[in-house]
Amino acid sequence: MDQINKKKKKKWPWIVGSIGVLILAVVVYGIVVFKGLTDTAKEIHEPIDRELSEKREEPVAFIKKEPFSVLVLGVDEREGDKGRSDTMIVLTVNPALKSSKMVSIPRDTYTEMVGKGVQDKINHAYAFGGIEMSMDSIEGLLDIPIDYVVQVNMESFKDIVDAVGGIKVTNPLDFKVGTYTFPKGEITLDGEKALSFVRMRYEDPRGDFGRQDRQKQVIQAVMREGASLNSLVNFKSIFGAIGKNVRTNMTFDEMIDVQSKYRDAFGKVDQLYIKEGQGKMMNGVWYYMMNDQELESIKVELKEHLKL
Repeated sequence: MDQINKKKKKKWPWIVGSIGVLILAVVVYGIVVFKGLTDTAKEIHEPIDRELSEKREEPVAFIKKEPFSVLVLGVDEREGDKGRSDTMIVLTVNPALKSSKMVSIPRDTYTEMVGKGVQDKINHAYAFGGIEMSMDSIEGLLDIPIDYVVQVNMESFKDIVDAVGGIKVTNPLDFKVGTYTFPKGEITLDGEKALSFVRMRYEDPRGDFGRQDRQKQVIQAVMREGASLNSLVNFKSIFGAIGKNVRTNMTFDEMIDVQSKYRDAFGKVDQLYIKEGQGKMMNGVWYYMMNDQELESIKVELKEHLKL
């Protein structure tokens, strides 16, 4: 009996030691990941020269869990040219309702370029006045405050897709772009294929609206994969890809607040659709003219979601 007890006593130090090493490894790994996260957050943070929106009396207070909005700009930057914001997605986040709403704005939408005094395609606002004019013009179009902005370099977006290990999306139609074939149904995409998948427009019977849906699918898939446990192994490459290709006016402390206080709101994302407008040629240029009734309905829904 004493011999058995001795054997048990010999096992316990080894087990406790192993658990201790495991806990230490997890702590060290957590510190490394956190360090990578803070470094990346500092790298992508870019203050913008823009005062508080006139549609807000005071800044959003995350500590009070107030609803807020984010504009996602997918920008095609070209050498010697500021580029165009060909992807414009507005996200409103309401923690009390545990929901988010997402709406894609057609790139050819005819509206006022706030700060320039002319009307043009909404995606030209970025070329005319950068992020600030894009935010101001979209505020004018939707009549809601745009609190934060996330700018993504679309040409290098493929690096982010590759960093999370690829993504899965549901393709609504068969089509081919260059050497890539995209069959209908669930497909797996690497970075290069994802970029071709979101850019295709002319073979889609729904045109720009079909492309908007594919863009939202890819963004949601990247967010889903990025949040998975498997992606923690690749955190260095993920942070590296984000650091090179993403810019935002949200600070690290604000990101932490959103992650801790608004997490449940990202579990349900309702998609709003702009589809009742019509195309119109003016001076040889094609524009998308929004349907006033549909636009008003979207404004009301977003305002209610932001508790305005």
